Amino acid sequence: MPIVDVELVSECGAVPASVSAPDLADRVGAVFGSAPGRTWVRLRSLPASAYAENGRPAASATPLPVFVTVRHASPPTGERLAEEVAALTRAVAEHVGRPADRVHVAYEPPAAGRQAFGGRLVT
Repeated sequence: MPIVDVELVSECGAVPASVSAPDLADRVGAVFGSAPGRTWVRLRSLPASAYAENGRPAASATPLPVFVTVRHASPPTGERLAEEVAALTRAVAEHVGRPADRVHVAYEPPAAGRQAFGGRLVT
């Protein structure tokens, strides 16, 4: 059930044509070991004009970052979480063509008991 939001900061304010949401979903699903149709990826672009880093001119934020947010029913912990973060970071970086050190991953709290699909609560 992982839901993954990927937000690319982009000069043009659009997702580059070379970045495919279905291909990214396949790569991310492979990281999680998900069966087909069980990992959902939402891909968005954030215009560089709407992004800033404190104390730095906007032009110095290159290469531009990628923000990834992950929602699992029950996220892994400990070493398994560290392994997943590393693999997810690599997969996203390779697919979008950005260095891994510019891919920033955040995990939401467990979604079990808080997420519903079609009116059915994930437990």
